[in-house]
Parts: sequence; structure tokens; C-alpha cells
Amino acid sequence: MIELQRCSDKEQWDEYVLELGGHPLQLWSWGQVKSGHGWVAERVFAYDEDKVVGAAQVLIRRLPLPLRAFSYIPRGPLAEDEYKDEFLDKLAVLVKRDHHAVALSIEPDTTAFEKPEGWVRATNKVLSAETIMLDTTKSESDLLADMAKKTRQYIRKSGADVKIRQIKKREDIEECLKIYQQTAARAGFNLHNTQYYLDVFIQMQDHSPIFAAYNGEEIVAFLWLAISESTAYELYGGMNELGQDLRANYALKWHAIKKVKEWGLSHYDFGGLVAGGVSNFKQGWASEVTVLAGTFDKPLSPLYTLWSKGLPFAKKALQTVRRKK
Repeated sequence: MIELQRCSDKEQWDEYVLELGGHPLQLWSWGQVKSGHGWVAERVFAYDEDKVVGAAQVLIRRLPLPLRAFSYIPRGPLAEDEYKDEFLDKLAVLVKRDHHAVALSIEPDTTAFEKPEGWVRATNKVLSAETIMLDTTKSESDLLADMAKKTRQYIRKSGADVKIRQIKKREDIEECLKIYQQTAARAGFNLHNTQYYLDVFIQMQDHSPIFAAYNGEEIVAFLWLAISESTAYELYGGMNELGQDLRANYALKWHAIKKVKEWGLSHYDFGGLVAGGVSNFKQGWASEVTVLAGTFDKPLSPLYTLWSKGLPFAKKALQTVRRKK
């Protein structure tokens, strides 16, 4: 039997997540970002007597009545195999009791996942299961060899036209966010407000490096990561028109990948695949798409069927969750 205990110690939490190779979305600081923008973050340890055997950062979002709340574990939880099922079931009891959640949803950071009894494969998702995942323990030559020929060509060509720097000044970040607004307008996706992105940088600090491509003194493209001890995960990125003409995203991404290798991380996650040109661009970086296990739910309310089948009020609520992820 395990016992659950909420954690209020940032240092203790991050030490465990980092030592166990946890995903950056399970770091304390990511929960702090979400807590400032409409979510509640709860960090829960599983104990077998005095030993920690699991951890989960659970995000809870209030939903319109009658749904009440949605609970979600992004790229988690972390748990030793023998404790996984019991941990998940006890987490479900916790979020039902304390938050009246319609479901507990998880998106494990694994390619295989055996769901516990009573759990179902979800019809709704927050993060894409399909992604490009590079093994950054490989040599640069092996990584290049696994790319499409055009990707290698554009890396070389764009590298001659732009210079890459890691940025940390607020004014530079704001320039990147202007580019992101242009990118969102072109691609037709929604953005958070500016303060949200500034909070990501303020809260995550060294766990959220930002790289920018410059043509002269002008920023023409940027790439924003979240990193843990083992994984780099792409959060945001974009280009202006000049950046598109120069194909600056090729030199930029290759620079970020090499930095991740230099820092000793073992995985570089492109942050998911979606339909369209961005997906085609990403798929040029590896010969195979990585398919993670996907999204699984523990239904916790009689309204779960309405939520999962996406009736109008549930669709609206889910769109809110996705915009705020």
C-alpha cells in the first residue's frame, strides 16, 4: 500500500523529477506558470513507507457547469512499475474528492503504456502523441544522415545567412513574441497573452532556453525550449517573412539540437506533429515518426460520456483547455 502526500518543497520536487529523467512539463516551474493562468497545480508524491516511489504534477482546470473541473498530468506521471497502477488510481480518487473532476487524463512520456483496470483510451487529447524525437546521444554525423537530403542542404545554406544566439533580455524576448504573433496569424492558431510567455521565462529560467536567428541585428526567427535533465521539448517557435526567405528555422533548429547534445541531454522532442507545412518541415529531420502511448482517462463522473463525445458544451470546455495548455 502506498500513501499520497502533497509536496510543497520546490527543491525536493525538482530533484526527484530530474534524477528520475522526468519531462520538463513535470518540473515545479511549469506548474507555477500554469497556476498564474487559470490552472491549479498539485504536486503529489507516492510513498511506500519512507521511500518516494512516484510523483505526479497534476494540473486542474475549472470548467463550466455541469462539468466542474478537468484534471491532467502532462507527460507523466513518474512511478516505479510495481506502483504505477495503484498510484494512478489513488490520484484519481484525490482529484475526484478535492476538485470534482470529470476525469483524470494522463499523457505518459513513453511509447508503450498498459492502462490500469477502469482506465480508457481517451477520445480527447491535449498534446499530440505523434512527434519527432531525436536521440541526441548519437553523433552529429548520424543525426545528419537520418535527415532528408533537403533538410541537410537547407541547414548549410541558412547557416551562411544567419547567426544564432541564446537570448535572455526582455526586449529580445518581446521581439520574438512579435514574430510569434505573425506566425500565429499566418498559421491560424491562438496565442496566450504576452505575460504568459514572459512568465514561462521568469519561472523556468535555465530550464527554458530561447534561441534566436539574426540577420544582421534583426531577429528573424526564434525557438523556445523547455528542458529537464534528459529531455528538450519545443514549446514555441516562429519566423518573420525574412526568416522564411532565409529558411532560418533550419540553422536555428540544428543549433539548438547541437546545444542539447553539448548539455548532455539524451532526447530532443519536436513538440508534436500537426497537419500542414510545419509537420512536413519537422518530418524532414528524422526517418521515422515517434508515436507516444497517447492519452488515457480515468472517468470520474456520470458526465464523462458527454465530455468524451464532445457535445457542444464539452467541446467549448475542451477548446479552453487546449488554448490554455
